[in-house]
Amino acid sequence: MEANQQEQQAVNQIEEVFGEHKGYRRAHARGAGYRGLFEGSGEASELTDAAHFQNSKVPVFVRFSHFSPDPTWADAMSPVKGMAVQFKIGPEEVTNIVSVTSPVFFTRSPERFMEMLEVSRSFQKGRPELGELAELLTDFPEVRAMFSSVKKMTVPESFATGIYHSIHAFYFEKEGKRQAVKYVFEPDAGEDKRSLKDMKDLPFGYYERELAERTTRSPVFFKLYAIIGEAGDPTDDPTRDWPKDRERIFLGRLMIEAPDEQAEQALYDPTAMTAGISCSEDPILQFRRGAYRHSYEKRTAENE
Repeated sequence: MEANQQEQQAVNQIEEVFGEHKGYRRAHARGAGYRGLFEGSGEASELTDAAHFQNSKVPVFVRFSHFSPDPTWADAMSPVKGMAVQFKIGPEEVTNIVSVTSPVFFTRSPERFMEMLEVSRSFQKGRPELGELAELLTDFPEVRAMFSSVKKMTVPESFATGIYHSIHAFYFEKEGKRQAVKYVFEPDAGEDKRSLKDMKDLPFGYYERELAERTTRSPVFFKLYAIIGEAGDPTDDPTRDWPKDRERIFLGRLMIEAPDEQAEQALYDPTAMTAGISCSEDPILQFRRGAYRHSYEKRTAENE
């Protein structure tokens, strides 16, 4: 199957499993867009010439989101939260970092992802029966890493207090050399969090309202770090996290200022690179390019 056909089929499968919600993204359907500013530190200048990581300031769009493909799901049914950042490097050039509050993804290949969508058809509103979960873990052993992460996972009290991981690896490039990295955003407000069981009483839209109220008082800040990969750290498997003792480089500070409808509607393609950075060979990362584009084109047409 051609890659483009495969990506379109995956988006269509998501609609079949979770319902067709016109005008919304086919994943991370509900969210909130903001405008802001990123100030680069210049500390990675020996590894990359990427303009936004030098001693400079660039405007950004930021979108926080719930992972669910169904915008009607309660906040508690989407324990993983997302933050996508679009760096506006020039009038016609952007690059993006897409991150979530889990350090790993649940599958390592597009083919497995689509097989898992088929298994999940019988799940009811994100709450599968124990037998269905057992089947999933038996047929897809790599999912155990994700479930293990979720079991230990707490949920941010606010979009503004989550730690967001890029999941995928990328390469910093300079003068013919390249260095594998992953990204992590850490909140200046601290990692304020709650347990999964404490989420059940949250009202619908709590996260969006809390962030809107928070930003009326003052901007929200995150620090962005590059985690430096070493020999043997996988760059093609998003189900495997890197060791916690890896070196980190401070890339800069993200300031989130105010709601912005353009930021909510923007396309945050995680493979949109700029000079000095390239995508890794991760097949899920490559797959997301076409899937995001297809979803964007569908919802844009529906909103016209």
